Amino acid sequence: MTASSPSLWLRLKRLSLVTQIIIGLIAGIALALFAPEVAKSTAFIGKVFVSALKAVAPILVFVLVMASIANHKHGQETHIRPILFLYLLGTFAAAVVAVVASTLFPSSLVLATQDVAVTAPGGISEVLQSLLLSVVDNPVSALMNANFIGILAWAIGMGVAIRHAGDTTREVLGDLSNGVTLIVRLVIRFAPLGIFGLVASTLATSGFGALIGYVHLLAVLLGCMLFVALVMNPVIVFWKLRRNPYPLVIMCLRESGITAFFTRSSAANIPVNLELSKRLGLHEDTYSVSIPLGATINMAGAAITITVLTLAAVHTLGIAVDVPTAILLSVVAAICACGASGVAGGSLLLIPLACSLFGIPSEIAMQVVAVGFIIGVLQDSAETALNSSTDVLFTAAACLGEEQKAERLA
Repeated sequence: MTASSPSLWLRLKRLSLVTQIIIGLIAGIALALFAPEVAKSTAFIGKVFVSALKAVAPILVFVLVMASIANHKHGQETHIRPILFLYLLGTFAAAVVAVVASTLFPSSLVLATQDVAVTAPGGISEVLQSLLLSVVDNPVSALMNANFIGILAWAIGMGVAIRHAGDTTREVLGDLSNGVTLIVRLVIRFAPLGIFGLVASTLATSGFGALIGYVHLLAVLLGCMLFVALVMNPVIVFWKLRRNPYPLVIMCLRESGITAFFTRSSAANIPVNLELSKRLGLHEDTYSVSIPLGATINMAGAAITITVLTLAAVHTLGIAVDVPTAILLSVVAAICACGASGVAGGSLLLIPLACSLFGIPSEIAMQVVAVGFIIGVLQDSAETALNSSTDVLFTAAACLGEEQKAERLA
């Protein structure tokens, strides 16, 4: 028994995070089915995981956004500007698609703290006032109270200021960013155990009807991502090139999206996108900058995840959403997506920022994040596939569009 235990442990360690999460999910369901009383006692494990997420999320947003802006370098004369426009347009359009889909097919979640008092905003003016007060919050207070809007504002301001600092300062900030990312990855490694506790205790307490909500939520998420990949992105590419966009769209999905689906990392898929850009004959000085940049800020899938899960919490709590607030949510979700972490499930940690627009407490928002991890086996893979394939798609569209423009002028 002593000899076999390490072997079993090593085999579990060698499994991918996706496989471990699936095992945790299945084990949680099985425990809730066959030993519901025991399953209820696993709620503590889920609470520890949620608490760890709450602890790491504020510093993650602050450091990563600040480091990303501070270490951004100006490139030589390239087609970066139109590519950046397409990145931002695509991310915002994805958030709008998610708002419409969530309105047409609202999702409800099973949350343990639905009895927490929630003050719904009276309208867009109240939301904007709250937003402005959050922006000018003290940075220490923002970090302590998980005021993600204030954290984001200070991170952007500090990042812009540090861009003018010496190389050593920016290198230190980059090292700090890597250190925070390492800690986040460590927390994420415990996701299978946390999900086991959350699923087992939730199903044992609320019944297996909670699974229906997860299936519906996942269907809305994946449906939005497929719509953006096969309808919205082709429309944007057609607007840029004025020709059939689908050969280029399908090529990017096939050669970039599939690998990104399994690696679940836009950063890990950068070499694949660079090679694809080279084979497409794109300008090297352009794609060598736009592809790594896109892996950081071009996050249509993340915008969809943030928006859908936020509106699921809003619908669950019975908060009304008017059109101006929905538009503001789309803008905030697009901005949040641009600051999403490069680690698996990074976009989920930015959901509390969007939830704060509706006065949803951090306790509830982090439970929504935990729900995101439960469905994250497919959600994060599909999100990364959409994000990464869109990097090379919009780079190619901008480069080919500028070449067509130059030919017409010539």
